[in-house]
Amino acid sequence: MPKKLEWTDAQDAQLRRLRAEGATWDGIAAVLGLTRWAAMDRGRRIGARRPPPDFVPPPEDPAREPLPAGHPRSWDTINAGTVLEGTPYPLPVFMR
Repeated sequence: MPKKLEWTDAQDAQLRRLRAEGATWDGIAAVLGLTRWAAMDRGRRIGARRPPPDFVPPPEDPAREPLPAGHPRSWDTINAGTVLEGTPYPLPVFMR
């Protein structure tokens, strides 16, 4: 009998994010290192849906205050695609 997959909150968040960005189930499965069917099943269970084809995200508010150093939003953007991707900011400033 196959071993039961134990899903973490981080995997669920990544699955939701990838699906919201328009990734296919095949692409999500490759990123998570799972089968396509496992990714699809979990995605459907947690309600990870693809945005409609005509969806355009709202523009960012240009009058917002700047984000402080180490804010998860800016830190993750800066480190996307590098060896630091997924690592928290070195100083425990923000809770994820």
